[in-house]
Amino acid sequence: MTAPQPKLKIAIQMDPIGPIDIDADSTFRIAEEAQARGHSLFYYTPDQLAYREGRIVARGWPLTVRRVKGDHFELGAEQEVDLSDYDVVWLRQDPPFDMFYITTTHLLERIHPQTLVVNDPFWVRNYPEKLLVLDFPDLTPPTTIARDLNTIRAFKDTHGDIILKPLYGNGGAGVFRLTESDRNLSSLHELFTGFSREPLIAQKFLPDVSNGDKRIILVDGEPVGAINRVPAEGETRSNMHVGGRPEKIGLTARDQEICAAIGPLLREKGQVFVGIDVIGDYLTEINVTSPTGIQELERFDGVNIAEKIWEAIEARRA
Repeated sequence: MTAPQPKLKIAIQMDPIGPIDIDADSTFRIAEEAQARGHSLFYYTPDQLAYREGRIVARGWPLTVRRVKGDHFELGAEQEVDLSDYDVVWLRQDPPFDMFYITTTHLLERIHPQTLVVNDPFWVRNYPEKLLVLDFPDLTPPTTIARDLNTIRAFKDTHGDIILKPLYGNGGAGVFRLTESDRNLSSLHELFTGFSREPLIAQKFLPDVSNGDKRIILVDGEPVGAINRVPAEGETRSNMHVGGRPEKIGLTARDQEICAAIGPLLREKGQVFVGIDVIGDYLTEINVTSPTGIQELERFDGVNIAEKIWEAIEARRA
């Protein structure tokens, strides 16, 4: 007989829980599964994380979740806790991956791995989604990262039809397709650099995106399934935040090849829950900050992905 798993104290660092969509939010599903396994939950927002005279503390609330729209959570009395007293801390706020986000990784790194921070904050900081793919140039479309307009223009002259987007954005925000005849590159560059000092990323446009942008979920480096996100009519972006439609889909031999290439690195660096984006035969992003897609995949495939995530975490705690 398998020995029962010890119950864990779980803290979740996330954006405000009130407005979330309980039918789509992956953090809610993770919390729901943890609760079903007997673990206790504590919730706080990232602005309530602090370093205080050698301790990493957070002000928040004991949390109970339930799958009832409009009444999906209950909070206990507000309190300040020492996060080193917890078994697991989830780093689950959404990007942008700015200095505020980066600072939370520095603070949480001070309690990891004695307290298991998921995903490992050191490598979340060092492996932002659009940069980690640079380690796998044979898997990715032609790419350039630059702030200099002439560099980006030369890339566009070479490849004609390109995608231009902020390096540290998320959810499809600020993503533009520039066709070969498009003359808006200078204006877009001026717009982006006018409010941000960050570089831009440009990739060769992949026509296969019309068939969908595949989100593959990996747990501890192993693929557990995928969903296809199909762009809305007249839209280049397939992100569900901007109207992309999720579809059931399987993994191709090329998908398996991509996962086999990146999986060992993700596992070694403590990236327990990762979502990668694949268009056609190409890897475009490795999402480690706050990946999504669990609930859609569970509905399509009938597989409890949240259970697999917790099994991986419980094994690491054991």
